[in-house]
This record gives sequence, C-alpha cells and structure tokens, in this order.
Amino acid sequence: MQKIRTTVQIAGKDYTIASYDSEEYVNRVAAHVNRSMEELAAATKLPTAQLAVLAAVNATDDMLKSRDENRRLRQRIEALEARLEGADGNA
Repeated sequence: MQKIRTTVQIAGKDYTIASYDSEEYVNRVAAHVNRSMEELAAATKLPTAQLAVLAAVNATDDMLKSRDENRRLRQRIEALEARLEGADGNA
C-alpha cells in the first residue's frame, strides 16, 4: 500500500501530509486542528507555536479521556457478557 500525499492548510500555512489514510480523513484531521487553533487564537494572544503546543495538549487530553472511557465501557461489556453467560447456564 502506498502513502497518499495530501496538502492541507493549518493556521494559514500549507502542510503536505503523507499517510496511508484517505485524503478525506487527513482533511478532517487538519480541519479539526485548524479549528482548534483558531478557537485558541480567539481566546488568547499566544504566538502560533504556543497555540500549536496548547492544541496538541488539548488533543492529547481528549484522546486519553476517550481511551479511558473506551476501556471502562469494554470492561462493562465484558462484565455484562459474563453475567449473560452465567444466566444462560442457569436456564
């Protein structure tokens, strides 16, 4: 499989991203990053480099919270499946 090169614009600058993901997906990711940086720029007077770091921190926070929630839900599903299997054995 060959990488797809996609040019996106983030914070007014063009970036070419090589990825195995589709161009549509890369554009979605870039749009999210751009939107995040625009929101931070509107709320602060930080230089672009600091906005990028803050956007990365916020994105990582969201990702880790999502992973924790995913893990919690998987454990809940496993517990419910175990209960169902136990109930099936009692039928």
